[in-house]
Amino acid sequence: MNKVIGATALLLAATALTSGCDKVKDTFSSKPSADSIKNTAYPEKVFWGDTHLHTSNSVDAFGFGTRLDPETALRFAKGEEVTATTGTKAKLARPLDFLVISDHAEGIGSTKALYDAPRMMITDPQLLRWYDMMHASPEESLKAMGEMLAVRASGKPNPAMSDTKAAAARTTKLWTEHMTTVERYDEPGKFTAFMGFEYTLMQTGNNLHRNVIFRDGKDKVSAVEPLDPGDSKWPEHLWDYMEAYEKKTGGKVLAIPHNGNVSNGLMWMMTEPGGGPMSAEYARRRAAREPIVEMTQIKGDSEAHPFMSPNDEFAGYGTSGWDQANLLGNIKTKPEDLPGSYAREALKRGLLIEQRTGVNPYAFGMIGSTDSHTSLSTTEENNFFGKHTGVEPSAKRATAGFVPGVPSGRMNWQSLSSGYAAVWATSNTREALFDAMMRKEVYATTGPRMTLRVFGGWDFKAEDLKGDWVKAGYARGVPMGGNLKAGGKGAPSFIVSALKDPLDGNLDRVQVVKGWVDKNGVAQEKVFDVVWSDMAKRVPVGGKVPAVGDTIDLATATYQNSIGAPELSTVWSDPEFDPTLRAFYYVRVLQIPTPTWMAYDMVKYKLTLPPEVPLRHQERAYTSAIWYTPA
Repeated sequence: MNKVIGATALLLAATALTSGCDKVKDTFSSKPSADSIKNTAYPEKVFWGDTHLHTSNSVDAFGFGTRLDPETALRFAKGEEVTATTGTKAKLARPLDFLVISDHAEGIGSTKALYDAPRMMITDPQLLRWYDMMHASPEESLKAMGEMLAVRASGKPNPAMSDTKAAAARTTKLWTEHMTTVERYDEPGKFTAFMGFEYTLMQTGNNLHRNVIFRDGKDKVSAVEPLDPGDSKWPEHLWDYMEAYEKKTGGKVLAIPHNGNVSNGLMWMMTEPGGGPMSAEYARRRAAREPIVEMTQIKGDSEAHPFMSPNDEFAGYGTSGWDQANLLGNIKTKPEDLPGSYAREALKRGLLIEQRTGVNPYAFGMIGSTDSHTSLSTTEENNFFGKHTGVEPSAKRATAGFVPGVPSGRMNWQSLSSGYAAVWATSNTREALFDAMMRKEVYATTGPRMTLRVFGGWDFKAEDLKGDWVKAGYARGVPMGGNLKAGGKGAPSFIVSALKDPLDGNLDRVQVVKGWVDKNGVAQEKVFDVVWSDMAKRVPVGGKVPAVGDTIDLATATYQNSIGAPELSTVWSDPEFDPTLRAFYYVRVLQIPTPTWMAYDMVKYKLTLPPEVPLRHQERAYTSAIWYTPA
């Protein structure tokens, strides 16, 4: 018998895993094909989804206590009421349009297999200890997972994820079942369920994870299995896998880097992994394989940091606690590492690399997603189920550790109820949504479903907003994610439109964030307030627009939409444009102040929280950039 877990025990455990397709009647047998769905001439609707969700098949999610499977996750995303692992009823106020279940490829299903294995057949002392802890109580199960993460951080092999024949058989079985379940819930035109997984690349705690998404269905994706990074330290092995898949099947696949805030500067480096200057070929390969990035989620926000953006009064949203160390908290973050961990700096670095090599490796679009490990994709502040089962709604969760019982140095109140991916596509199908991601016509929100569009061109005027400005935007310019060709007269102009989430707060302001490389070869940035609510009264002072105000009543965790605006739109032209300098422009939209999930918990559970816990915030959205390159 294998020292780790007997092959027979693992196979028995694998057999015990039941397919989602055996649990409910197939109600989708007559669903339309993607080919039968009519695509609009250009994107007319924004679709909302999550590209980063974990279920009980993820090694850590199960260890944290999650018992909800992929089928439950899909049912919940489609708007059904489900029962969370802790017994609470859960339902979204509004269903999602698409979902990617991105369970970790590394050790997929292994903690569940250990949990289900006959105890008498476990011969490894460490595995037996973890087995007993997982069966003892939720608190002990969390501690067991904490110990497994500590092993991961040390770089030592985790015996629960040993590469045995039984483990390989379990992976094949789980992946086959997963693809079958995803196919069942994919309804072209109504709801898109993507095939995908998480490539958990991590250098002793430095997070370089990627989510992998396929454009295709089971007929093609069944040619591969999720890729375990093994001993890999950098993403090239994943790119090889992606290229081999496309060559073998004729399909398409993309990768989405996680928010880089806990990578200790390794996510967006100026160099290649070996330390030398980044080559044009390396830059080209990365840009092709990773067209968009996740830059806001439960583990904080990676748009900008005050250290690099001291003149941006709204930089630093969701950075508290996450800028001190890497993911596992075992390596402290140095100030000089911060630029490689934040998206705005990465966009600026991309311009610098492009100026030297002719290729921009970081011309990426921006999305948000949850990274929830509960199987529940929730971002509403008053309906937040936390990072994992250990911090689902309770009176203790706000002041608990990020992983209760595990000394990570972070508190759960530092978690964001964030975020979602917004995609402008021609239909709600895998093909249309995937293609929109590839062209970067996407944006990120911290949760609210604001409708946001931006077009860049050379001749847009305020009068355009009185007509069919969307049609004009596509005809005479480029949308978010596009490249504005040089040669236009004067300065580029941008049509910007933002509508509030119907169920959330009014809008405070719309800003354009510009980055460029100056004549001395130094990357610069500037934030422009371009339109804001109540402009007649909120006159800028010293170049700054006064605060919008605050209507929050913390005694009831409520606010009033008596300030702000339901809609903000304008045509803005860059007053400092220099046609000889490469630049990018993206839009950031801020809501009025609203309560955080901790404020809702405080009222619900009648809590007194420490003063450092934020009870109000301004949620936001970020578009993909539009780039300008000199002739």
